[in-house]
Amino acid sequence: MGTHSSIVEQRGLYFEELEMGVLYSHAPGRTLDDGDSTLFSGLTMNPASIHFDAHDSAANEFGTRLINSMLTLSTLVGLSVGHLTQKTLIANLGFTEVSFPAPVFSGDTLYAKTEVTAKRLSNSRPNAGIVLLEHRGYNQNGVLVAIARRHALMMRKPEVV
Repeated sequence: MGTHSSIVEQRGLYFEELEMGVLYSHAPGRTLDDGDSTLFSGLTMNPASIHFDAHDSAANEFGTRLINSMLTLSTLVGLSVGHLTQKTLIANLGFTEVSFPAPVFSGDTLYAKTEVTAKRLSNSRPNAGIVLLEHRGYNQNGVLVAIARRHALMMRKPEVV
């Protein structure tokens, strides 16, 4: 490789760079299918027939299997990583609210947006701050299918500390 005057490394945003009042829209989306849900359900020991049994699920109110909601949650948070927390997250501190206002079906594409709803410096770590992230997941039709609020311990910019 040639000589470069600088290197830009992919990372998320530091505490100081996360702004309140900004809606972070993450790309690309992720299309989920029955195979994803079956694998996830098996890996997480969730044998609910609504995720595994197409015949039985044909008789439920949706007429089909649903994507495992924990897969929806994991994907929702995962969609934000490259944009917001890659190499800048120290730890997830907890989720204060998770809801699924509409089901996710096989073939749906999940899109995510995140808003910083609160932030403060850490009381115990001078190199960190705590942010409250509200993740919202939408299907390809713009229907809100998931909301998750999580507290995250984020690195501060190295030159600030």
